[in-house]
Amino acid sequence: MKKVIVIFTFFLFFIPFLQGQGEIDEQQKIFYRNESTVHFSLNSTGYGGGYRYGKRINYLNKRLYEFDFNYFRHPKEIKMYNPYSPNARGFVYGKMNLFFNFRLGYGFQRDIFRKIDKGGVAVRSLFTFGPSIGFYKPVYYEIIHFISMNTYTIVEMKFDPTSLHSPNDIYGRASFFKGWDEVKFVPGAFAKLGFNFEFSKFDPMVQALEAGIALDAYPKKIPIMASPDNNSLFISLYVSFHIGKIIDKYYEKAYEKNQQLDNSFSY
Repeated sequence: MKKVIVIFTFFLFFIPFLQGQGEIDEQQKIFYRNESTVHFSLNSTGYGGGYRYGKRINYLNKRLYEFDFNYFRHPKEIKMYNPYSPNARGFVYGKMNLFFNFRLGYGFQRDIFRKIDKGGVAVRSLFTFGPSIGFYKPVYYEIIHFISMNTYTIVEMKFDPTSLHSPNDIYGRASFFKGWDEVKFVPGAFAKLGFNFEFSKFDPMVQALEAGIALDAYPKKIPIMASPDNNSLFISLYVSFHIGKIIDKYYEKAYEKNQQLDNSFSY
């Protein structure tokens, strides 16, 4: 989480002022263009990825449509291993469920600084919101069950907070795929506010880093850990990398024409 906060702080406060000088961009610009990108994110509560489509409204603004998939961690998760079986799978003692969500977002993006040279950075602010469908599945453990002093068997069980199991009783984590038939869904909502820094040197491509804050809210606490401090409200700082392309057909025609002119002059 500390790394995410440091990266977030850097991009949020320093990048907007780094309008470095570079080679002047002579590529033909068409500002009424749409963008399609996929992204991968690291945040203070987990990680995820998704897809975003930006439709140009006017010279400065885009309308955003996006889809996210995220995995959430509890802040008290600590991975450990059975000291007597170090080759077994690691586990988080006390973890009851794995929690994920799908976000379907709608929002807006506004250009703050345009990219005027090939080494420059375009800075945009953005805000998205929409429904968030959370779902969680139980975590199964491989529990050492003693039949006699010298005989034992491995039993797959959920974590039971009322039992007297200690970390030494747990051989390891059971298969990730066990428990998917017990998934529970929780409807909710989310909102996200951030800054996007587009730095691609080639105009048909879109490459950007984004930093911001996201909020997911649900009507009940999500039982991730066997503890009373589970949350129904998740606030996280995030950093994401976006890659994609301009998909406006008029831009593509103009770009192809520009490339043909460049090739003709090269002869």
